[in-house]
Amino acid sequence: MSNITIYHNPACGTSRNTLEMIRNSGNEPSIIYYLDTPPTRDELIKLISDMDISVRALLRKNVEPYELLGLEEDKFSDKQLIDFMLQHPILINRPVVVTPLGTRLCRPSEMVLDILPESQKGSFTKENGEKVIDETGKRVK
Repeated sequence: MSNITIYHNPACGTSRNTLEMIRNSGNEPSIIYYLDTPPTRDELIKLISDMDISVRALLRKNVEPYELLGLEEDKFSDKQLIDFMLQHPILINRPVVVTPLGTRLCRPSEMVLDILPESQKGSFTKENGEKVIDETGKRVK
């Protein structure tokens, strides 16, 4: 059983890159396909609290329900925004990663490096060709 969990959407490049960086550290995380298995209300509230971000900061903006529901308007309570995310999991931004060192929304995907217990085991290049980790396992930037 892994001590790392990723709330993952395999259709998202950022999420795929994050998953591969976790694996590049020698860990096989627990993968929650949150579109199929959304977090419960309590789990979602705990994730937001553990990340120390606002509810709105976890909202994904460039998806259809965001515009249809008028979520750009600042008229909804945190409870209402959480209700929308539970009804439409696509509104939950991803990937969210939980490790013993913290919980983080990993956008960009390199943010996962700050909360991984083990260092990278080898070089890593994102799907878009951007090199993140060199051959010695060190961060490029």
